[in-house]
Amino acid sequence: MTLETTPAIDAALARRLVDTQFPQWAGLPLLPYAPAGSDHVIYRLGEKLSVRLPRHAGAIKQAMKEAEWLPWLAPHLPLAVPVLVGVGAADFGYPWPWAVSRWLDGEVATVDALSGSHEAAVALAEFLTALHLFDAETTEDLAGRPLATRDTATRAAITKVGDAFDTAAMTDLWDAALAAAEWDGPPVWFHGDFHTGNLLTTGGRLSAVIDFGELGVGDPACDLIIAFTLMTAETRATFRAALDVDDSTWTRGRGWALATGLNAYVSYAAVNPRVAAQTTRQITQALLG
Repeated sequence: MTLETTPAIDAALARRLVDTQFPQWAGLPLLPYAPAGSDHVIYRLGEKLSVRLPRHAGAIKQAMKEAEWLPWLAPHLPLAVPVLVGVGAADFGYPWPWAVSRWLDGEVATVDALSGSHEAAVALAEFLTALHLFDAETTEDLAGRPLATRDTATRAAITKVGDAFDTAAMTDLWDAALAAAEWDGPPVWFHGDFHTGNLLTTGGRLSAVIDFGELGVGDPACDLIIAFTLMTAETRATFRAALDVDDSTWTRGRGWALATGLNAYVSYAAVNPRVAAQTTRQITQALLG
């Protein structure tokens, strides 16, 4: 993901889109929700709904993916996932599909709250186990990209961050991740953006997984990012044992954590202290293993 020009999105636009395309909800209050993340502008619509408007072209497939696939996957998953109740169309100068979903109660998971929780580590492993149980036919829209497709960008990012991290250690990890044996099992479903910001908690326990815009089929190693965005070395060991991850897949997962962490760091860290802190931790934990 890179910084790019985004369409102008405000509450007035969201109100017009909802009122014209879903008049049954025209009388519900519409309030902005923050922090909404880098992919969507989010509004709460009444007490039970949310409106999600993509900020950039990279996020525009999420609404259709969630509408098509989550109703099929959801009954088999141990944590709640989004339930779409409507997909809106481009209008009033806004160029992309957008979504209305059931509101999921909860707070965004934090490192402070859950990093030391072995219970949370097991719950996340159980969620991924359930998701990865589904063999799936790979289609062009869902096929995961091999880690090697990130090689040029990742090596450029390693150079760009300079002394912020250990350059030699990053290069060694990246080389090892690319050299690791490829996934030799059947293609399985993966979340694709499985990090702390896409988990919700209620009462201090994990309750939901959100943002399935990168949902795809292929190598599940990309979902191991959560081990490095959320966990400590100790809870990471619990997670890995519960998920029964082999050495090659774990190494590829560390590579995914490094690549995505660096990408976000070079794109957003200079302008967003929250992203700077999150990605610094992700990169550092990936290097630790």
